[in-house]
Amino acid sequence: MTSKFGLSVALATPFHENGNIAIEVMIAQARRCLAAGCSSVTLFGTTGEGSSIGNGERERVLSAFLDAGIAPGNIIAGVLVDAAEDAATQAGQALSLGARNILLAPPSYFKNVSDDGVFQWFSAVFALLGDKARDIIVYNLPSVTMVPLTVSLIGRLKAAFPNIVTGVKDSSGDWPYTESLLKAHNDLIILVGDERHLAKAVRLGGQGAISGMANFAPRELRPLAEEGKDDVRIENMVVELLKHPVIPAVKAMIARTTSEETWIAVRPPLISISGEARAQLALAFDHLFRSKAA
Repeated sequence: MTSKFGLSVALATPFHENGNIAIEVMIAQARRCLAAGCSSVTLFGTTGEGSSIGNGERERVLSAFLDAGIAPGNIIAGVLVDAAEDAATQAGQALSLGARNILLAPPSYFKNVSDDGVFQWFSAVFALLGDKARDIIVYNLPSVTMVPLTVSLIGRLKAAFPNIVTGVKDSSGDWPYTESLLKAHNDLIILVGDERHLAKAVRLGGQGAISGMANFAPRELRPLAEEGKDDVRIENMVVELLKHPVIPAVKAMIARTTSEETWIAVRPPLISISGEARAQLALAFDHLFRSKAA
């Protein structure tokens, strides 16, 4: 590995009043984040409400990004579905277009499943992908999926699919787990989703982050993701975001930093946060960063 993964923005997805994706607004946001130093954009992840975006929409967005001149090597595609066939379809679609990586979450409808079952699901996805399978970052987000990826399971996947499973995004928010992951699998690209733990993870060998906060504070986050530099402002801003439903809160901050109200909308079952909550976040951001724009 010649360079670190760096900072990828977990790109939010803007919606028009009719519920359709505002693709041009989304592309403009991707360009802003790349210009601010993000190494890539991650589409259809958790912050991007990827579980609410269908295959046809994904294809239109990916095609539009490429047509707009955003290099496929700067694109990561999230896959957040339960059926192995659907996961392979979505991953294969992005990989065929040259996407840098796939961020692949485990199936999450069934709870209390075993490591063996989850291993078999990933195996089925890779078998369906066939020769297309490459550069898979498995996604540990147990607070949402309720399906944790244990350190030993990741070891099994790494051993069974050494040229396919190349990384882990850990959004557990559980530092002892993150630390054990870094110690056991430092030959993988280890990314941290909880920005409060990002800098110390990078100092222990982490490769960077796929971050929702990078939508509105990319310059502030880069030193954490690339150099492992602590920044208490980032940690405190995470605390402020967690006082609200996080995805609508992040989108509210994008709306504020871009002055584009399109960003306020979320897709059901999510609901936008109130004007009062938006004002609280804006006040916290100004207090922490003393700036109206990231």
